[in-house]
Amino acid sequence: MKTIGLIGGMSWESTAEYYRLLNELTRERLGGLHSAKCVLYSVDFAEIERLQVEGRWDEAGEVLAEAAKALEAAGADLLLICTNTMHKVADQVSSAVDVPLLHLADTTAEAVRGSGLRRIGLLGTAFTMEQDFYRGRLAHHGLDVLVPDAAGRETVHRVIYEELCLGIVKEESRAAYVAVIDELIAAGAEGIVLGCTEIELLVRPQDSAVPLFPTTRLHAEAAVTRAVGSP
Repeated sequence: MKTIGLIGGMSWESTAEYYRLLNELTRERLGGLHSAKCVLYSVDFAEIERLQVEGRWDEAGEVLAEAAKALEAAGADLLLICTNTMHKVADQVSSAVDVPLLHLADTTAEAVRGSGLRRIGLLGTAFTMEQDFYRGRLAHHGLDVLVPDAAGRETVHRVIYEELCLGIVKEESRAAYVAVIDELIAAGAEGIVLGCTEIELLVRPQDSAVPLFPTTRLHAEAAVTRAVGSP
């Protein structure tokens, strides 16, 4: 079994989901008392969030690159950045180490294409929805990516940072997300990518009339497959 290195803490709420999923999926694959071999480097999200807001992405990338080096030194055979937004610095992180980085957008795109869909709605932080580092990566896989309108993007972003990252799950926020999802479906989305790891704490399969693509679970599934082999 290979050792999975996790660059986490952004937020720790979603990193906890990664840890749970990696261990549950490993047990499903191998049975018995098996659990995932993994090492975790958890950053202080307040420091990263400040760099995001100030547009100091190179500095944020340096923090994650140092975390990646530490994980490699600790024996990690592959790395995961446990957040969609910080894949903006994925190349900077990957170039700092010799072990492979499993890119979250690639695993998501493979799942969408495997389902036979091409036109998808994307929910995430404003950075993820509005900038090209993630949308462009999905488009590179042949996907047509839709995002909410300005009001919808503001709502989705606000709930992530002011609620979900703090472990707060509100029914009214779920309803607001459902309304945004419905608008994306009306615009032609055949599926919805939950492109922020915390969104899976809020949005459930029954909240959408089209398939959901939960990026945390998809990322964890791909990592376990790489670590222990196909079922």
